[in-house]
Amino acid sequence: MVVKLYGPHCAASKRALVCLIEKEIEFEVVPVDVSKGEQRDPEYLKLQPFGVVPVIQDGDYTLYESRAIMRYYAEKYRSQGVELLGKTIEERGLVEQWLEVEAHNFHPPAYNLAIHVLFASMLGMTPDPKVIEESEANLRKVLNIYEERLSKNKYLAGDFFSLADISHLPFMDYIVNNMKKEYLIKERKNVSAWWDDISNRPSWKRILQLYRAPI
Repeated sequence: MVVKLYGPHCAASKRALVCLIEKEIEFEVVPVDVSKGEQRDPEYLKLQPFGVVPVIQDGDYTLYESRAIMRYYAEKYRSQGVELLGKTIEERGLVEQWLEVEAHNFHPPAYNLAIHVLFASMLGMTPDPKVIEESEANLRKVLNIYEERLSKNKYLAGDFFSLADISHLPFMDYIVNNMKKEYLIKERKNVSAWWDDISNRPSWKRILQLYRAPI
């Protein structure tokens, strides 16, 4: 059965879509234009009561939250496509650890930067220079830790590509290609090499070709 993903242009939707491609899962997308407020339509709220994207429908099964979606499909289709959870319990623990790091340490400052640098006018906001400065400073601290980690391993969870790497792709892309803050990446040799690797995967290139949102 073909998976339906409601999105698909937002960052979180792209994260889930990369996982589907890496796991060789057939899917179709159902457009939800958040710039027009379609995520607040009553029919959509029946699927996602918080009014955000993405949501997947897999037969009678509905699931939202992009990281939960990735975990679900990486486990359900573990025997096909790329192994994204690690082959041992120890590797799985590291994947989960770095997914949590992404969600709680990397994502908040990267998200705040994107909101104030890229999307403020779209959201009817005035960019706050203080928020931008603080978010960039916090992101530097996180990336310094990544630099140390990636000096010892090719990827965040070890020497294998995983959900932890996928989860970073959308906002790393904003940083490098939309916010013009690529120096945050390029001034860190190991982070830069990691970004070059994961951003050149065919799955991510396909997502950008099909679903790059206009800024």
